[in-house]
Amino acid sequence: MPVEFDRIYHLDCIQGMRAISAGTIDLVITDPPFAIDFKAKRSNYNRTSSRVMEGYNEIHASEYGDFTARWISEVHRVLKDSGSMFVFSGWNNLKDILVALDDAGFVTVNHIIWKYQFGVVCKRKFVTSHYHCLFVCKDDSKRKFFHSARFDKSARGKGGGSLRYKDLEDVWQIKREYWHGDKKTPTKLPAELIEKILAYTSETGDIVMDPFLGSGQVAVVSKMLGRRYIGFEIVKEYYDFAKQRMESGAYRIKDTEEMQMDFLPFEGAK
Repeated sequence: MPVEFDRIYHLDCIQGMRAISAGTIDLVITDPPFAIDFKAKRSNYNRTSSRVMEGYNEIHASEYGDFTARWISEVHRVLKDSGSMFVFSGWNNLKDILVALDDAGFVTVNHIIWKYQFGVVCKRKFVTSHYHCLFVCKDDSKRKFFHSARFDKSARGKGGGSLRYKDLEDVWQIKREYWHGDKKTPTKLPAELIEKILAYTSETGDIVMDPFLGSGQVAVVSKMLGRRYIGFEIVKEYYDFAKQRMESGAYRIKDTEEMQMDFLPFEGAK
């Protein structure tokens, strides 16, 4: 089946990407399944479980290597030579992603650490409060990177230090978003994080893809910032939620007893 840009699809990402011509996509930003027997409604996530949508599609750990190799190989095919990808991952199955990236022919540009404001409390080990983010490309001599996209060299912070230097460090301290009282998927990347990636590695009109769309965050923020987009989501409830956000112009959707929508426009993501 043919696919179009500026649309999202309820479709397995392998099937969806096979319908895209080679060398078409400018940028991929994605947060694939964890393969850690993830439970979205666990109490230690401090959520009202009735607002967290069911259906998270987990991959068994024994299948994760093959699953990862297949989707990463397909991403490599559809990316332009100038294209880049940002893959988010916990530490548990990071090795499978690293091996798959190397096997597919990707070049690693940075290994970024996203440090957020809380972690899951553990009794027998240190608290995990970060994600890994692998910034990779097809051709390091052709990839896009806009060094002064957010701060010029004269910009200074409160202590007099360079804001551009701090923003370009490979440890990013960006808070998770709390959607109190709103419908939500169990995991989502904050808009601030996606905005930062888009600013440094894409231009207006570039095509941004997320093979594991979830709540639609990458598509929503890409549209906000004048990029084209395409995304695939296999869980019907998540796809419907993402489509609702895209079509309504709502960044967040209230979850009331009457299930009426209380919209916060895209601009509210800032």
